[in-house]
Amino acid sequence: MVEVQSLTTRRMSNPRLDSATEHLLLDIPSPSPPPSSYHHSPSFATSLVVASWYLSNIGILLLNKYLLSFYGFCYPIFLTMLHMVSCSFYSYFAIRFLGIVPLQHIHSRNQFFKIFSLTAIFCFSVVCGNTSLRYIPVSFNQAIGATTPFFTAVFAFLITCKKETSEVYAALLPVVFGIVLASNSEPLFHLFGFLVCVGSTAGRALKSVVQGILLTSEFEKLHSMNLLLYMAPMAAVILLPITLYVEGNVVAVAVEKAREDWIIVLLLMGNATVAYLVNLTNFLVTKHTSALTLQVLGNAKSVVAAAVSVMIFRNPVTAMGMTGFGVTIMGVVLYSEAKKRSSKTGSR
Repeated sequence: MVEVQSLTTRRMSNPRLDSATEHLLLDIPSPSPPPSSYHHSPSFATSLVVASWYLSNIGILLLNKYLLSFYGFCYPIFLTMLHMVSCSFYSYFAIRFLGIVPLQHIHSRNQFFKIFSLTAIFCFSVVCGNTSLRYIPVSFNQAIGATTPFFTAVFAFLITCKKETSEVYAALLPVVFGIVLASNSEPLFHLFGFLVCVGSTAGRALKSVVQGILLTSEFEKLHSMNLLLYMAPMAAVILLPITLYVEGNVVAVAVEKAREDWIIVLLLMGNATVAYLVNLTNFLVTKHTSALTLQVLGNAKSVVAAAVSVMIFRNPVTAMGMTGFGVTIMGVVLYSEAKKRSSKTGSR
């Protein structure tokens, strides 16, 4: 899954669940609209945005799983590169011509290399995540991904020596314990798939911590959609030689598959488009609701994605596995609450 964070993300925050950007709402007096419009239109728009967020975030997981495991398109690096190319074009069009956010520029070579460093970590995380879907079910993938707070706390301590409160560390115990339960009882457990999924989760956490260190000045901050505009083409450039070296003549294979079955063209184009929509809907949810709402949606998304994938792909699950997943999600919720209380205490 492709997801880029805003450079305004707070340090040591949970990269899966944080807001895409901070925004200001101006309270400008205006004539009161009719009661029906006043009460229903905003809520309808918000509901539509939230539904789009769920569809895109869960859709990209299911499409990736179908292509990599069931359709037989076993090229996760090439697939990730297509995502990046798609995000490059869509981002440019949306910002340059639709004006969804003001265009921001990279002002220095130092800022460029900082963004490039983040892009390299981002590529590692996304490629590992997509690769894991070849070997393990979406439900298990989501259970492992929910442990992001644990890795964030670890990297924060190792890199910045930042210590959390004992309450925050205690909340991480069920996160780890739950994934141990889920792993031991996963019927389709695959060691390599498990390891690369852990690598993806760790990479996502590492990017969040490094981002908080490298890009903290007001001069270097970028809106999340502008960050995507610059990171996506960098990622495509990084991934092109890697996919040609690791996956061979994958372009010729893709062309041959397209000649045999034109449906693959629609699947790849749709998959690449949904990859961009993941980032767009992250921004829209934050704009129409709040960072807290996005956090709650993120907690629920893993559960919904796991349930939908089990219904579609019919992968076996066990009671112990479901319990482990539930314990992990409970730990994530406790962690979020503990971080919130810790932040309030520290700001006093």
